[in-house]
Amino acid sequence: MEARSRSVEDIFEDFKGRRAGIIKALTTDVEDFYSQCDPEKENLCLYGLPNEQWEVNLPVEEVPPELPEPVLGINFARDGMQEKDWLSLVAVHSDTWLLALAFYFGARFGFDKTDRKRLFSMINELPTIFEVVTGAAKKPVKEKSSVSNNIGIKSKSNSKGRASETQGRQAKGLLQPKDEDEGPEEQDDDEHGETLCGACGENYGTDEFWICCDICEKWFHGKCVKITPARAEHIKQYKCPSCSNKRAR
Repeated sequence: MEARSRSVEDIFEDFKGRRAGIIKALTTDVEDFYSQCDPEKENLCLYGLPNEQWEVNLPVEEVPPELPEPVLGINFARDGMQEKDWLSLVAVHSDTWLLALAFYFGARFGFDKTDRKRLFSMINELPTIFEVVTGAAKKPVKEKSSVSNNIGIKSKSNSKGRASETQGRQAKGLLQPKDEDEGPEEQDDDEHGETLCGACGENYGTDEFWICCDICEKWFHGKCVKITPARAEHIKQYKCPSCSNKRAR
């Protein structure tokens, strides 16, 4: 990021891009991330990039560094704990780094108290990386979706017809079509509106296809895990990339 002035929105966009990259490393790209963090290598850091990409690399040699640096040595702890605990540890330190970086830019570009408060408020509306990785972010209430042909289609007209739920917890997509009915079922929209994608961390939106992992029970945008409604029709048990990689190892 150049030295010229930046707005609160600019810094927030930088934050979101880096955050998305790190979430990708710890979820959909977790197998690649795991393999790059070889404990036999030197101190390694996980960098989130503004373009929503990530990289594992050595820290910069410049002292002091131009920008705040991520935590050192994430690779050394990899084999000393369970993978999920290691990923959670990296997630916590990544949250810390992103906040430090955002407020560094705030100080560098002369943000006042109001600007800093607005920046933190915008950041705080997003779930932390730790919440996304551990599944602590709020999940949808699965009972509210019926299951038909291995896909749950949430609509206000069929949400009370739950007989098909006895087919079992199979690959569950979540797509909310617009309906004319209004009333108590609007609570379903509110609950799903707080659902967060396990890959990108973004909120649930209407008319978007979602699918739930039958192993970790996290929900994902179909586009984030490259699953279409047509493909989901033929999936008996869906495993997200992270769970699939764990079984492969």
